Amino acid sequence: MSERDPAHILIVDDDDRIRDLTKRFLTMKGFRVTGAADAPSARRLMQNLAFDLAILDIMMPGETGLDLLESIRGGPAHETPIMLLTARSEARDRIEGLRLGADDYLAKPFEPEELALRCEAILRRSQKPAPPPEEIEMSGLVFNVARGELKAGDERIRLTDAELQLLTVLARVPGQAISREDLAHLTSAGLERSVDVQVTRLRRKIEPNPREPIHIQTVRGIGYRLMPD
Repeated sequence: MSERDPAHILIVDDDDRIRDLTKRFLTMKGFRVTGAADAPSARRLMQNLAFDLAILDIMMPGETGLDLLESIRGGPAHETPIMLLTARSEARDRIEGLRLGADDYLAKPFEPEELALRCEAILRRSQKPAPPPEEIEMSGLVFNVARGELKAGDERIRLTDAELQLLTVLARVPGQAISREDLAHLTSAGLERSVDVQVTRLRRKIEPNPREPIHIQTVRGIGYRLMPD
């Protein structure tokens, strides 16, 4: 799932009405939703599609939601986050579901808004941070994050230790603002004023026009961020 793609949720419930209403509501909330009426159908879908979250009703005839949960955790889609829909009175089902690896549960009947909020919370927890880029390009310059090298073509641009530390910290999360306080702690600057000095010096080596920076941008009230090409 990318930042622009909606999360794809699988709903497995033998109750057509609940499944369709839930699908309709989550779709309105911006999710992509696929429904399945039973465990075998859900398993076939999971063999051919990647889901960001599966919502399983426990009380299904034949293969229950707990059975399906256990088989998912033992199969190729074992990392898929799973929420269980349980009967309000069946505490033992909730306990067994958590033991088998469910990420959350919601008792029926439930408020659709609560279901959506729980889905969002699970998806936030399950998202893996993107690996830092190997190289950052900035107006003809290339910064290799791993090697700590800033080059213009074949020519290496000399950076002081303080400048290299600052550029490396910013380059690991391109586009993300980092506070001046955090930059002071993550580098040898020590003080926020020292961070400002190093930013000024680094801009002279990177920016086409240091007075109008486009790569090392000031984020008002927060700190700085690095914007590649």
